[in-house]
Amino acid sequence: MRADNSEFERYRAHLTEVAYRILGTLADAEDAVQEAYLRFTRAQENELRDVRAWLTTVVARICLDELGSARVRRESYVGPWLPEPLVGATGDRALSPPGPSPEEQVILDESVSMAMLVLLESLSPAERTAFVLREVLGLSYQEVSAVVGRSEVACRQLVARARGHVRSRAPRFTPDHGQHAHAVEAFMKACFEGGFDELIQVLDPEVVLRSDGGGLVPGVARRPVFGADNVARLLLGVAARHVVTPLLSTVNGATGLVFEAEGGVVGVMGFSVAGNLITEIYFVVNPDKLSRVLRGRNPARTDHKE
Repeated sequence: MRADNSEFERYRAHLTEVAYRILGTLADAEDAVQEAYLRFTRAQENELRDVRAWLTTVVARICLDELGSARVRRESYVGPWLPEPLVGATGDRALSPPGPSPEEQVILDESVSMAMLVLLESLSPAERTAFVLREVLGLSYQEVSAVVGRSEVACRQLVARARGHVRSRAPRFTPDHGQHAHAVEAFMKACFEGGFDELIQVLDPEVVLRSDGGGLVPGVARRPVFGADNVARLLLGVAARHVVTPLLSTVNGATGLVFEAEGGVVGVMGFSVAGNLITEIYFVVNPDKLSRVLRGRNPARTDHKE
């Protein structure tokens, strides 16, 4: 007796969120989930005593295999590589278990943040997969071992290395969504209604701006920009040249900005915030990564130059 397809649909959103955390792009995540579906349709019922666990393991293995080729592609990527942004309803907490504790919710929110996904790019495929499965999903080391094809002892070492790397390089941020939203609102007002002095006041002195145009958008910085003075001048220069509508929206689980122009969505910004100041800005303008972002989110804003 073959598997019931309705069971797969029950877990599709969960699988997509798992794959996205491992791969960093929704397109690749959806491909991995589709491959998992094909394997599910060929599975026998006696293989599926725990459907969610079986599917999670399968999609994680597929993602681990994909990470190797994805890393090769990203090494030749033009400029900084940023994750495909999850905006609005697309970024809802589909991975969260029913009734997560506040501590568990912080981990889940952080695991899908732009900052974390950028940081995970520096891990090896095995480290990244093991870290997500163990630290985010809470799988046992036995289950992690089955995915990555290494002993439990080796998996503990993978997770320990990944954990240490993440802790040492993670940007400063506040888990308070209200403070984060307030800082982003102040940033938007300073960019579009203020000037250099106002913008400097909402930026951390060591703020970093990363822009991802994928070599497809002219004038996009191909290296990270460091320091409040440099970041403010660059942003205000861009704002003076482009007419856009900035919209507050949820970007990878936290308040961010979506930029619309007459032709559609032209950019998405994610942020890290600490002490009410912007510490990291992730600016995605690569059109290939914006195709799933819907127009008209929070359309109460008026047009501005960007």
